[in-house]
Amino acid sequence: MASVHVATIEWVRDGADFADSAYARRHHWTFDGGAVIAASSSPHVVPVPMSDASAVDPEEAFVAALSSCHMLWFLDLARRGGFTVDRYADAATGTMGRTGEGAFWVAKVDLHPVTDWVGDGPDAAALRALHDAAHQACFIANSVRSEVVVHLD
Repeated sequence: MASVHVATIEWVRDGADFADSAYARRHHWTFDGGAVIAASSSPHVVPVPMSDASAVDPEEAFVAALSSCHMLWFLDLARRGGFTVDRYADAATGTMGRTGEGAFWVAKVDLHPVTDWVGDGPDAAALRALHDAAHQACFIANSVRSEVVVHLD
C-alpha cells in the first residue's frame, strides 16, 4: 500500500524584522483534500505575540495525529469484533523531554480513550486487546520513537 500524503506549509514574513526574531510564527497548513489549518509555534516555546496560542502547534498536531490514528483503528477493530461504538473521546496529552544529547522531543504521549457502546461492550480484557491491536496497527505509532501509552482508567 504505497500512498502519498501531502501537506503544504506556508509562512509569510509580512514585513516583520526578521533579524531580531520579532517575526510572527503563525502560518497555515493546507492539506491535499483542501482543509486549511492555522498553525504556529507553541507559546511554550515562542512567547505570544510572536506565536499564536489559538493556532495548532506541531506538538499538538503530533499528539492529535497519534490519537486520531489510534481511534480510527480502534473503531474498525471494534466493528470487526462485533461491537458497536456510539461515541469515542480521548483527552490525549504529549509530554516534552530531552534526549541524551539535550534536544527537545515529545517523549511520551498519553491516550485516555473513553468509549460509549451500543449494547454490551467488550469486557476489560477484550477492551485492552482492542486498544493493543489498534496501537500495533496505527501507522503514526509505527512511525515514531516516542512512548505512546493508552490509559483505560
